[in-house]
Amino acid sequence: MLIALIARDKPDHLDTRMENRAAHLAYIEETGVVAQAGPLLDQDGNMVGSLIILDVEDMAAGEAWAAGDPYAKAGLFEAVELITWKKVIG
Repeated sequence: MLIALIARDKPDHLDTRMENRAAHLAYIEETGVVAQAGPLLDQDGNMVGSLIILDVEDMAAGEAWAAGDPYAKAGLFEAVELITWKKVIG
């Protein structure tokens, strides 16, 4: 099952993102369920959120992955949405 995780950072939390970036990237590597990922950017090119496509067994696994993300544990996100996603192109 593919799940799109769309997370918006809390305002003025770029430092939190940068302080936890290495741990976040290591978590992605260690868990092996991320099909695609990248930061959301504002008009000035600053990172303000994340888009992560998870390839997991079910929504519960996606929710567990999201809860274990070092960014989430650091309190970076203002809002997180997980929604089933269907790949059509690419």
